[in-house]
Amino acid sequence: MVAVKAAVDAFGAKREEMIPILNEINKKLGYIPPEALDEVSMLLKAPKSQLYSVASFYRMLSTKPRGRHVIQFCESAPCHVVGGKEVWEELQKQVHLKSGETSPDGKWTLLTTSCLGVCGVGPVMTVDEDIYGNIAPGELQSILARYE
Repeated sequence: MVAVKAAVDAFGAKREEMIPILNEINKKLGYIPPEALDEVSMLLKAPKSQLYSVASFYRMLSTKPRGRHVIQFCESAPCHVVGGKEVWEELQKQVHLKSGETSPDGKWTLLTTSCLGVCGVGPVMTVDEDIYGNIAPGELQSILARYE
């Protein structure tokens, strides 16, 4: 696979570069398919089970196809107490998804996360690499429209 070769060439065929390599493949393909894990396993001389463990552990990586836009919503206590529950319920209505689902058209993947590291501006969510804080339910439509 071209994406695998490019990632390994960029970071080197070393086990300590496993996460950057998998991250690069994930960015290029939108997820890490089984054949990519096979090829990385061969090139790094690392067990496929180890690669799968890493790929399935980190939230930034996925072994299943994701939508073009990935929404991560913080479900931690600081976000919850400042209105996160209401925002979460409205977000699910807006994108017609539950956590872990991808829309049939491949546009959205909706995920929850325990913390995005910006507790002072909760409720918080990310869309791709963009962070949105102090969200009110009424703002979701305009936020999501930016990704049309």
